[in-house]
Amino acid sequence: MITDPNIEVEEQEPILEDEPLSDGTILKRIEIIIPIGKTPERLDQFLTRQVADLTRTKAAELIDSGGVTIDGSVVKRSHKLRPREVIELVFPIRPPTELKGEDIPLKIVWEDHWLIIIDKPAGMVVHPAAGNRSGTLVNALLGHYGEGLAHSPDPERPGVVHRIDKDTTGLLVVCKREPAMARMSELFREHRIDREYNAIAWWPFPAKKGVVDAPIGRDPSDRKKMAVVPDGKLARTHWSQLEKFDFLSFIALKLETGRTHQIRVHLSNTGHPMFGDPDYGGRNRQMGKLSTAQRIEAAEYLEHIDRQMLHARTLGFEHPITGEKMLFESPLPDDFVWLLEKLREKEQARKRAIAGL
Repeated sequence: MITDPNIEVEEQEPILEDEPLSDGTILKRIEIIIPIGKTPERLDQFLTRQVADLTRTKAAELIDSGGVTIDGSVVKRSHKLRPREVIELVFPIRPPTELKGEDIPLKIVWEDHWLIIIDKPAGMVVHPAAGNRSGTLVNALLGHYGEGLAHSPDPERPGVVHRIDKDTTGLLVVCKREPAMARMSELFREHRIDREYNAIAWWPFPAKKGVVDAPIGRDPSDRKKMAVVPDGKLARTHWSQLEKFDFLSFIALKLETGRTHQIRVHLSNTGHPMFGDPDYGGRNRQMGKLSTAQRIEAAEYLEHIDRQMLHARTLGFEHPITGEKMLFESPLPDDFVWLLEKLREKEQARKRAIAGL
């Protein structure tokens, strides 16, 4: 039997050779056969105990993403293992690479000895990953601060305690030192961070404000996306309609939780996908519901908008070291301002036309 030096299990064998991918990532495939006499044990606990350097959180993420199957079927992390079951793990391994600082402009809103507040532009990924090894916020931070960032459990995320999507603009906090990072991570886990977003979404909302309370997990039909699913994680988003237009609305959103793609998923699930969002129905999918004149108008906007209209406008928290109450605000970016001006002009023209009838 061939064994892997990083795996310690009762009985195991690789079922396929490691597969190198074009981006340098190695796709590792391992089969584990549960021996006769094995007492029942949760799948996530078993993997954490048996696979070196696999924390319970990472094991849960791997299971939830479909990277673990038992006898060919995806199961829950709470699955109790039984003798002769065959566990198959498929997971990517990134060979260690040295992160390089790059001379990329950063909009630094505020900083002190412990923290940095960044206003991130659209198009910038927060940290390196497969397919994005340069041009990220982390590359830019290393170019500005060198070793002056807090160490992270993930060596490719120095100082990073939270993320916003590549094409979402707005505020992020980055930590310079480990005590600040530990405390900020705790504040995020305890949902003690105040975050308000602005978005432009399809269709006017039926009320001035409301709450979306719907669990979020991996989309079973597309594992790269998230969706509202019955067994997902608790996710709650508060929204308020600031302005409504013919077929769009300008809204404010507050997060109680911070799930991946939470706002985008919740808006799409309620029938109000974010304008310009290519992954959650915010571009051409809505066109069939419009009149000819509306389609022409929407097409004009989409020619200028190449991302989801989402902006992380405010960020508030208790300073991790001093305890001071901190609150930061970011102005709307240029594409937001342009679209809102166009929408307001159209709305005024419609009102004048109605008044003249």
